[in-house]
Amino acid sequence: MNAPTHAQPESTVSPIDTLLSRASVSPRLLAGPGPSDAQLDLILDAALRAPDHGNLKPARFILVRGEARQRFGDMLAAALLKRDSQAPEAIVEKFRSWPRVPPLLIAVAAKIRAGHNIPEVEQLLSSGAAAMNLLNAAHALGFAGMWVTGPSAYDPVVMRALGLEEGDKLVGFVGLGTPANPTRPAPRKVDRQAYVSEWTGE
Repeated sequence: MNAPTHAQPESTVSPIDTLLSRASVSPRLLAGPGPSDAQLDLILDAALRAPDHGNLKPARFILVRGEARQRFGDMLAAALLKRDSQAPEAIVEKFRSWPRVPPLLIAVAAKIRAGHNIPEVEQLLSSGAAAMNLLNAAHALGFAGMWVTGPSAYDPVVMRALGLEEGDKLVGFVGLGTPANPTRPAPRKVDRQAYVSEWTGE
């Protein structure tokens, strides 16, 4: 059986429809194929187009794929046990196993310039916007993914293992791949009025 192909949406699909159809898919529900090298380049280029006050380019992307996924899972499990030596084995195995499922993981970090005139929160927000652009670009190319955090994203042991320095922030992990179940439910309709207000100054 031929592997499914992934290409940019046909011209009949508008960019706004593409954005409105995006929904997160758990890394545990992803399979191969993942993005090709050329597609990954496009995804990363899109991530680097995120809003960036001062053009600091704080976002960093650490790719985890192939056999490195198993080593990454082992590292997450070891970090968990260092935080909690009494963690139940089922929880340890959960931390160890999930990175092995999606064909590609991208750890998204923020290289923070402390003391810069651009506030640190804006540098962090820019890196978060880059993570969202990753997901949108992957979706536009026919893939699915999810941005996950959890205690591993705030663990200094994990951050050091990824080569991050003191002061850097780990925004989270983006798992990308092909949904194991090709039939995806339609994104849930959100009542926008519950989240929108208008300021008139009166």
